[in-house]
Amino acid sequence: MVLHYLVKRILWVDCVGAIATGFLLLFFSWWIAPLYGLPQWFVVGHAFVHLAYGSYSFSLAVRKTRPMPLIETLAIANGVWGSICLILALYFVSNATAFAVVHFLLEGIYVGSLGFIEWNRRESLAKGL
Repeated sequence: MVLHYLVKRILWVDCVGAIATGFLLLFFSWWIAPLYGLPQWFVVGHAFVHLAYGSYSFSLAVRKTRPMPLIETLAIANGVWGSICLILALYFVSNATAFAVVHFLLEGIYVGSLGFIEWNRRESLAKGL
């Protein structure tokens, strides 16, 4: 029941998650960077990616109907970002802390799942259902 509720509102899940993560990464970058063993500029850059991405998904979430190409772009972007996160997790195994690796693994799975759901529901999302 909760899962059905969230899937029906997947664009809101997407934008709220991205914006919240972006603000948390940005405001706590001074603390997260050493915890992850990454430079602060990298954490801040990651935050801005989330904020930009969250703004895009928010622009779709607030519409009653949505152009199919914009929904497809969102779903594909989620899949690409999920793949990038998994690549970063593999790269960080030898260059960062376990916290960074786990973060990027979980983010990759989460974002990839969003893309999968959005792609499969793209017709109903475009119609605002």
